[in-house]
Amino acid sequence: MPSWPDIPPPPAPREDHEILQLGRARVDPYAWMKFIPTSGSRSMDSLPPRLREHLEAEMRYAQGILHPLAADAERLYRCMARRAAEADEPLPASSGQWRYDARLPAGGAHRVFSRIGPDGGTQALFDEAERAEGHAYYRATDHQPSPDDRYFAWAEDVIGDDRHRICVLDTASGAIRVVAPADAFGYGGFAFSPSSRHLFWIWRDAHSRPTRLYRSPVEGGEAVLVYEEHDPAIFMQVARTAADGFVALTLAGPDVSEVRLIAAGAETAPPRLLRPRRRGVRYEVDEWNGALLMLTDADGAVDGKLLEIDPESFAVRRVLVPQRAGASILAIRPFAAALARLERVDGLHRLVLRHPDGREIPVAFDDPAYVIELAPSQPYRARQVRIRHQTPASPPRWIDVDLSDGQCRVVSQERLSDFDPGAYRVERLQAAAPDGATIPITVLSRADARADATQPLLLTGYGAYGISFEPRFSLAATVLVDAGFRYAIAHVRGGSEQGRRWYQDGCRDKKRNSMTDFIACARHLRDIGYAAPGGIVAHGVSAGGLLVCGAMNIDPGLWAGVIAQVPFVDMLNTMSDADHPLVPLLRPDWGDPLSDPEAYDYMAAISPYENVAPAAYPPVLCTAGLKDDRVPYWEPAKLVAAIRRHSTSGNPAVLLLNPDSGHQESDDRNGEFAQAALFWAYARHCVGAVD
Repeated sequence: MPSWPDIPPPPAPREDHEILQLGRARVDPYAWMKFIPTSGSRSMDSLPPRLREHLEAEMRYAQGILHPLAADAERLYRCMARRAAEADEPLPASSGQWRYDARLPAGGAHRVFSRIGPDGGTQALFDEAERAEGHAYYRATDHQPSPDDRYFAWAEDVIGDDRHRICVLDTASGAIRVVAPADAFGYGGFAFSPSSRHLFWIWRDAHSRPTRLYRSPVEGGEAVLVYEEHDPAIFMQVARTAADGFVALTLAGPDVSEVRLIAAGAETAPPRLLRPRRRGVRYEVDEWNGALLMLTDADGAVDGKLLEIDPESFAVRRVLVPQRAGASILAIRPFAAALARLERVDGLHRLVLRHPDGREIPVAFDDPAYVIELAPSQPYRARQVRIRHQTPASPPRWIDVDLSDGQCRVVSQERLSDFDPGAYRVERLQAAAPDGATIPITVLSRADARADATQPLLLTGYGAYGISFEPRFSLAATVLVDAGFRYAIAHVRGGSEQGRRWYQDGCRDKKRNSMTDFIACARHLRDIGYAAPGGIVAHGVSAGGLLVCGAMNIDPGLWAGVIAQVPFVDMLNTMSDADHPLVPLLRPDWGDPLSDPEAYDYMAAISPYENVAPAAYPPVLCTAGLKDDRVPYWEPAKLVAAIRRHSTSGNPAVLLLNPDSGHQESDDRNGEFAQAALFWAYARHCVGAVD
């Protein structure tokens, strides 16, 4: 039984706040912790005095409880920093044959962008460390060159609240212009027009919902409103199609979508609607071989089918790839020579090259668990498709796959210091869920660890929104494994690891399946001797926090500890808040407790905060970002207070609050390593691996 500092936690006054809803009554004693400013983002200075004092006390308590872990965390951090070498991500050549490069210098925390011209000369673009200077928070995303290679753009958040500004570098003059100074959507939120003269970008409203598409001249000028969405349950993304024939605005929710197209040569014209939105039907669009391509789940094609669409009339010409049982189409990337299709078969990725004559070439790998990703911004006339391949034991490598014959050529490999992939073993195991479903588990161990050797184990998972928890390489996970742990991913229902139905069997009134799947994976790993009783630490992020905290409530004695990063744990109250930026969008995933009594009752039965009960809870570490609008700080703060009130074990429940971050930490490799090192030190202490 690990010992913890004998420090009393901050008292959290209970103020019974009665909520009447759909003829039901509930009491939320910690509702007073919620604070939304009338304008701007939250800061410690803007909080009401009592709340600020409480959160400051939580920060002091966290520091006191976690301080004894500092030496082990520092040792683990040094292992990560020593192992991390200079990282270089080679991006495909542009249509103008410029080759773009994003490099993380040895010992650096931020990326440096440059490009190599057709003549072999290198041109520096910009250094994120310089952009981050003077800001407590910095995260940049969606870096992309213009079609004519004159401009290079990115979105950056310097506050931590996910509201970005969009910057454009003129490579001819070196000047950086801020095209959208604030409130831009940063994830698929902007694209150059085919002519390179305009930037289409998405604006976020006061609720942080992406609701408007603007068009701004790249060289400066007023932004023009192109489209405005009034349904709060719809999100927006914008991109150019593969052959630069269109700008595509995709409007989508979990079970609905529509696409509006702006043709090249008519960039100032209103967008044309391809298919009106229809509940229960999703589709997305690209172009290939003189036609539009539509990837859709219409007509029962739950794992996707691919249609060829006339680019003028928008009529269906033919079914290019039909729905196939057990083969989910994840993404497409058209090239003049072939159409690259990323699929998942039997839970594993494969690449399929389809030629205009219908001939197909599959490309797969022999690893027990691996990830294939299509590199961004690939030119339509390229003769190869660039992919990134990795496994939990092997760092990413970039591979060019010849579009004509599928031959693979490794063009770059992320190399680490003092690291041997052969020192690790990756396994794909299966656990039986209570209802008979088979749940895949990816396990990373030391290769020299005997299969019958019991070790401490960290089990992580996600299981929401149809997002799969891919078995990517994690440098931090290899350091944990070197420190005597096994590291495992539970591929629970609610993700799409086994197709669309895998997601459907883990959402709405089947959400509890995700939690019982996670428990089943933990028990299986314990029962086969991979983890000792009392030797499993659970870890989850965001909706993964809902997963692990829900599993903790169901079986608190199964876990040696729980690490919940920005956890979505106040489910019933949040889904009852119509002003929350994500609530209207995510009702198809969770249900609507404002109008549906059955959805209310189901959420009330599984929401982690509402279901904390007298029990011997394990040590719990929750993180929160003060500026987080997706999962606001009060969710984990309330959960921690509830656990302290009801737990009979005396184990600490800790709220680790970052006053400068939002849902994501600053994009800083050193900070990433420091956080992981603290988590691993905490996990090691929970299982008694550290004195």
